[in-house]
Amino acid sequence: MGLGLIAFLALMLAAQAALILWMTDRIAGAMPASSPQRLAQLVASDISTSLTEEADLDLDEYVRNQYGNVFQAILVVMRDGRMMANHDDVPQELRDAVRAAAERRTLFPPGGRFFPRGPRGLTQGDGTLERGGSPGPFLGRGGPGRGAEFAAAPIVVDGDLVGRVAVLPGGPPFSRVARRLGPTLGLVGGSVLAVGAALIAFVVFGPVRRRLRQVQDATERLGSGDLSARAPEQGGDEVAAVARSFNRMADELATRARALEAADKARRQLLADVSHELMTPLTAMRGYVETLTMSEVTLDPATRQRYLGIITDETHRLERIVGDLLDLARLEGGGAAMRQDAVDVETLFARVAERHERELTDRGITLERRVAANAARLVGDRDRLEQALQNLMANALRHTPDSGRIALAADAVEAGLRITVRDSGPGIPPEHLPSIFERFYKADAARASTGSGLGLSIVKTIVERHGGTITARNDQGAVFEITLPAPRRT
Repeated sequence: MGLGLIAFLALMLAAQAALILWMTDRIAGAMPASSPQRLAQLVASDISTSLTEEADLDLDEYVRNQYGNVFQAILVVMRDGRMMANHDDVPQELRDAVRAAAERRTLFPPGGRFFPRGPRGLTQGDGTLERGGSPGPFLGRGGPGRGAEFAAAPIVVDGDLVGRVAVLPGGPPFSRVARRLGPTLGLVGGSVLAVGAALIAFVVFGPVRRRLRQVQDATERLGSGDLSARAPEQGGDEVAAVARSFNRMADELATRARALEAADKARRQLLADVSHELMTPLTAMRGYVETLTMSEVTLDPATRQRYLGIITDETHRLERIVGDLLDLARLEGGGAAMRQDAVDVETLFARVAERHERELTDRGITLERRVAANAARLVGDRDRLEQALQNLMANALRHTPDSGRIALAADAVEAGLRITVRDSGPGIPPEHLPSIFERFYKADAARASTGSGLGLSIVKTIVERHGGTITARNDQGAVFEITLPAPRRT
């Protein structure tokens, strides 16, 4: 818009320059002489020649027709008292001054004849008056304090002084110039202004208005729910900046809308998963309780005891699911603060081994533990880190065959400290690797009766709350790697 306005101003200046050039001839013709005295001499010489050629010349009409286009006021006074002017608005001050000079015989001394002086002749208006007349040309006055000065030149016919031409010194009045040139200048200036305004409307503001309309349309579409609505961003002006800002806002809104949609979908899925996980033990418990309460069904003590054991196991399973859900909610909501304790890694591994010692012995699974010398200590929440390793150990036990092998290792790496949990099981199918840390996700649907599906999600949350990362891969079995940042030195 700024560049367009600058171009319009340049166009207007060019149009004004052309207008001034066009008016130059008319203005020059309206001011034929550089000074009042020179103008008086030119007019006097012209009238002298015309009267010489035509004695009965209508001098009043001649002055108006010949010098009506001259801006300056010209007054012609004849010896017989006639007075002619080229304009009706010749100042009364000039008329009075010339009339006063004529009455005092300053302009027309009695008995005077005009004789040329020098070879330039009468047309120069330069000569003397015989019998004591005043030299001409001269500057006349209406009398001390009674009039204005004026430039005068003699009108001479056959050597006789028959009249004088008086011109008021100074430029023409502004009102006369305005009356003569005002309509033309107004018409041309108005035309230039109208054309310029039209050019501004169509060339400068037209494209801007169209682009603003596009931004408005995109805004209305976005407001009606069309998240794909975007405004054109071409250009480097303010409208393009507004369009880019609008598009960034639209992108953010679309991203948030997709995130909300995904969160809502995840929430519904979570509710479905939680309902399924809770209903599984509840259904089993209900079935066995109903069987035990049937009076028509006779159960031997061993069967009754087995049913009660199943109910107890399902109760414990239900308790674990609810506890895991509460833990996950506290961890993800930031409600459980992480302590910063000095943790001995060897002791941490030992507690994990003690917790699962019975199952390892019963199934003949070998547990290997290795802690590098430069990875013996870490800083974090001892209980939460143990919980994470216990979950990884439980996951490894579920997928490791009898007489298999599980390894716990701690090494120092550039990013800090790495803890590895490796098993000799079948590994994780590659298509399931990206999803194993999601809630209730189970790579083996046949194992629905084991685990809550929340263990790995809890592990991931605990590790991330410590500022670390966890990854999973396959290498002759499943391999989980936890990387924790190095402790800060004080």
